[in-house]
Amino acid sequence: MLTREEILEALKALQEPTLDKSLVELGLVRDVVVRDGGVSLTVVIHPESTAQSAKLQSELKSALARIGVEDPHYRFRNMTDHEKADALSKLQQGSPAAGASAAPNKAGAPVKGHGSGLEKTALLNPESGVEFIAVASGKGGVGKSTVTVNLAAALARQGKRVGLMDCDIYGFSVPDMMGIEERPEQAGDKILPVERYGVKVISMGFFVEDNSPIVWRGPMLGKMLRNFFAEIEWGELDYVLLDLPPGTGDVALDVHQMIPQSKEIIVTTPHATAAFVAARAGAMAIRTNHDILGVVENMSYYECGSCGNRDYVFGRGGGARLAETLHTELLAQFPLGAPDNHPSEPNFSPSVYKPDSPTGREYTALAEKVIQLCGK
Repeated sequence: MLTREEILEALKALQEPTLDKSLVELGLVRDVVVRDGGVSLTVVIHPESTAQSAKLQSELKSALARIGVEDPHYRFRNMTDHEKADALSKLQQGSPAAGASAAPNKAGAPVKGHGSGLEKTALLNPESGVEFIAVASGKGGVGKSTVTVNLAAALARQGKRVGLMDCDIYGFSVPDMMGIEERPEQAGDKILPVERYGVKVISMGFFVEDNSPIVWRGPMLGKMLRNFFAEIEWGELDYVLLDLPPGTGDVALDVHQMIPQSKEIIVTTPHATAAFVAARAGAMAIRTNHDILGVVENMSYYECGSCGNRDYVFGRGGGARLAETLHTELLAQFPLGAPDNHPSEPNFSPSVYKPDSPTGREYTALAEKVIQLCGK
C-alpha cells in the first residue's frame, strides 16, 4: 500500500500558479488519507489561481496515476486570509517540511492539529482506542440529531465513556436537544466539554450569543471542526459520536478525511424519496472507504396512545431498501413522537428519552447492537 509520504513526494512537482512554488513545500496539500488503495486529499490554492484549477487538477491526476492511483478523491479550495499570509511568509523565510501548517486560535497562536498535524492530537491517536461513529443523513428533518443524542446517552448508560461532537456548524441543535444551558469552562489552554447524561458534549452552539446565525464559508467550517479535536480536553473516551450536517458538503468531507477510521450510521425516514437521498450519504462513506454500521429508520410509524394502532404516516420500507442498497443492515426503527418529559423535572431535556420508556428501551437495544458491531 502507498504511504502518505509517497503521495506527497509524487505531488512535489505541482506548482501553486500564483505563488510559483511547490504546493507540497508550502504545506498546501492537506488531509492526505490512504486506505485500501484509495487516496483522498485537499489542495489549497491562492484565490487568483482559481482560473487555473482545472489544469492543476489534471496535473494532480496525472502525477498520482504515475504511482498507480487511478481514481483519487480530492477537492480544491481557496486560501483563507491567514493561510495566504502564512504562505507568503514561508516564501520569504523558506518552506517548512512538507505538509506542516498551523491555524490561529482566538489569541492568534498556532492551534495544534490543523492540517497534517491533526493526527497527533490525543483523541485521533490510533493508540487511544477511540471508536468514532459519524451519524449522517441525506437531507435535513429526518431526526438525525435526535438519533445521535439518544444513542450517545444509551451508550453512556451501558457504562461507555462517550463524547459527542455537534458538527452541524450552521444548524447546531445538540445543546438545546439535551437541555444544556451552561457553557464550557477553560482549563489552561484547553476547553472542557459540557457533560450531560454521562456524555461529553461540544457544539458551536456554546460559542454564539442569542442563537445568532453563523455566516461562514467552507474553510472556516473545517477550521472550527479541527478545533473540536485539538483544543478540547476530552480525556479518555470509548466512543465519539459526530452529528454531521445533512448531505455531502464540506464538513462531511472534512470528517471523512480527518478520521479515516470512523464508522457511519445513516438515518432516514421510511419515505422513498428520503431513503433515495440518504443513499448519497452512504455512497460518500463507501467512496471514502468508511465502514457503514447500518441504517436507522426514524419516524417509522405513529402509534395511537389510546388504542395502540400504528399509522405509517411516511409510508413503509424506505429504511430496509436503503440498507439493501448499501449492503448493510437495518439497525432500528423508531416511532414518530417526542419524549414525555416535563420542564419542571430535574435535568429536563426536550429530546432525550427516559431509559424506561418504550422508545428509550429501543435506543438501549440500538446501543447494545452498536457495541456488538464495534467489538468494544
